[in-house]
Amino acid sequence: MTYNRETIIEKNQTLSFEFERYPLEHPDVLEQIPSGAEIVLLPKDDPELYRVNLNASQKASRHGEAPPVVYVEIEALAPARSRLVNPYLTSHPTYSAA
Repeated sequence: MTYNRETIIEKNQTLSFEFERYPLEHPDVLEQIPSGAEIVLLPKDDPELYRVNLNASQKASRHGEAPPVVYVEIEALAPARSRLVNPYLTSHPTYSAA
C-alpha cells in the first residue's frame, strides 16, 4: 500500500502530538536530543510510514548542511483512551451553568 500525502500528514501529526507529550512523563529523553536536532519518528508497526519518514529525512540530509538527526523508533501507539470521569447520559441535565 502507498499512502497519499494527506494520510502521511495525518499519521505524522498523531505521532508528533504523542511524542511531544512523552517528555512530560520521561524528561530524561530530552537530554538525549542535541539542540537544534531534527527528530524523525519511525513507527515500527507501520512499515510504510517508517519508510516514507526515513526516505524523506535522508533526502533532506543530502541537500546542504543538515542539523543533527535523531531517529525515534516507536514500537506502537497504545489505543487512545478517554479521560472522561463517570460520564452518564441523561435527558434532563442536573447542572445549571447559569
